[in-house]
Amino acid sequence: MRLAADEVARTFPRARAVVVSDARVARLYGRSFTTALTRRGLSALLLPFPSGERAKTRETKARLEDRLVARGVGRDAIVLALGGGVTGDLAGFLAATWHRGVPVVSLPTTLLAMVDAALGGKTAVDLPAGKNLVGAFHHPVALFADLDVLRTLSPRTFRGGLAEAVKTAVALDAPLFRKLESGVAPIVSRDPRTVGGVVARCLVLKGALVASDPRDTGRRAILNLGHTVAHAVEAASDYRVGHGDAVAIGLVAELRLACRLTGFPRQAADRVEALLSAFGLPIRAPRALDPARLLQAARRDKKTRSGVVRCVLPEALGRMPDRSDPSVSVDPVRDLLPLLRQN
Repeated sequence: MRLAADEVARTFPRARAVVVSDARVARLYGRSFTTALTRRGLSALLLPFPSGERAKTRETKARLEDRLVARGVGRDAIVLALGGGVTGDLAGFLAATWHRGVPVVSLPTTLLAMVDAALGGKTAVDLPAGKNLVGAFHHPVALFADLDVLRTLSPRTFRGGLAEAVKTAVALDAPLFRKLESGVAPIVSRDPRTVGGVVARCLVLKGALVASDPRDTGRRAILNLGHTVAHAVEAASDYRVGHGDAVAIGLVAELRLACRLTGFPRQAADRVEALLSAFGLPIRAPRALDPARLLQAARRDKKTRSGVVRCVLPEALGRMPDRSDPSVSVDPVRDLLPLLRQN
């Protein structure tokens, strides 16, 4: 975190630093990071909010905005998103709309955020009708991933990031997939060198794709692999199933579908399931999920067009269809629901 504080103070010496963090991360790092910024000459303000996906709402954003007004924060602000994916989404959206847009810096504290959520400029809040339905594209001006913070994560939170790493490998990089397969033990034990290599490779892969499609209108949809099902599982479970676990479930379901629709090799799908299981991730949806709610959530997914549900399906490990829009139309009743209900 010292490097991040140094760089922010050097690059934005007259900015009002607004550190947005959920309550848990604020206790662990927020106050010390805010103090570090103050010691470097910045005016710094810590804005904590309740932890968890359920806090990622318009109401939470409004309360944060009210606090900015009360503290006299203006266009000189720079927002520092210190936390996981929820914090990145919420703080990024706050930055995108505060005084019509102020800079945001990503400071991911979870593996999931480091390998995926903190890079790409997607910011949003959830509505009762679905996840990330209101938001904006607002790219961070910098990203700092401090691997030391991964030691504080619970096993469940840590492995959630591995699901996104596997997704990135399946979609974009077969060598990375093989590296994950061969490195299960050091990755699970959080070996800094091995995990750091995975984080760096995921950021390079995603960074190149985001640079080519900054507003997610074409090939960047590749990164939605597994997410049509994942978002439906999250919503249908009232977010009791975390994002990483939901992505693992979604990967398995959508790769089974790919075996039928794009010729994705069954052997490769089996390897993905085995790797997810080795990381301690679920590969089946909870039986208690209401099928009607799953279907409703799938039909409300952001990728749905004119009521048609879309999935992104690979042709092989590390290879997606070679067309501008890699997604395909699926029938959720015929194609997705049977896969989700298999155990």
